[in-house]
Amino acid sequence: MRSATPWSDVIAYLVEATGETLYMVGVSTVIATLLGVPVGVWLQLTAKGGLRPNAAVHRILSFVTDLGRSMPFIVLLVALTSVTRLIVGGSIGSTAVIVPLAVGAIPFVGRLVQNILSEVHVTVVEAAITTGASTLKIVKSVLIRESLPALINAIGVTVIALIGYSAMAGVIGGGGLGDLAIREGYQRFNDRILWSTVAWLAVLTTVIQLGFTRAARAFDRRRHASV
Repeated sequence: MRSATPWSDVIAYLVEATGETLYMVGVSTVIATLLGVPVGVWLQLTAKGGLRPNAAVHRILSFVTDLGRSMPFIVLLVALTSVTRLIVGGSIGSTAVIVPLAVGAIPFVGRLVQNILSEVHVTVVEAAITTGASTLKIVKSVLIRESLPALINAIGVTVIALIGYSAMAGVIGGGGLGDLAIREGYQRFNDRILWSTVAWLAVLTTVIQLGFTRAARAFDRRRHASV
C-alpha cells in the first residue's frame, strides 16, 4: 500500500504551485486590464447614445469581443499554441500560459468595462459636456472616476476567472495549482495532494475576492459621502 505524502511535502508543493499561479494570473491580468479597458471604453463611446456613436465601429468591436468571450479557454489554449511558441519560445510552462490567458481575458474585461460605464448616470455626463470638456477628459474624469469601485470589482472578477482558466492549463502542463492537482494528485492517485489543492484554491479565491471588495469600498466616494 502506498504511503501518504507527508504534509511538509504537500505544503512545499502548494507554495511552489501557488507562486506559479499568481505569476501567470498577475501578468495576464495586467495585460488584460491595459488592453481590455480601452476596448470597453471604445465600446461605450461608439454605442448608441455614447459620446462618439458609430454603428459600424461598434458592431465590429462587439462582434470581435463576443467572439473572444464565446471561445472555450481549453480550445483557445490549443489554438494559440503556435502563437505562444513564437512569442515566448515554447508552449508549455507558466510563462507560455500567460499568452492565452491574456488573450482570453481581454474581451472579458472589455465587455465588463462597457457594461459598467453604461451605468454612469446620463446627467453627470451631460454636465461635463456643457462645460466644454473633451471626450478624453470626460472619459478620465467622469466615466472612469464615477465607475472606479465597480471597475475594481470587475478586475477582481477577472482575476478569479483567470485562476480558474490557469487551472485548466494544467491539462497540458501549464504549471500552477491546476497542474499540481492533475499531475501529482489525479494522475498519481494522490488524494491528499488533490484535495489539499482544491481546498487551497477555494481559500485563495475567497481571499482575493475579499481584497478586491475591500479595495472597491475604499474608493467608493458615494459610500463615504453618505457616512
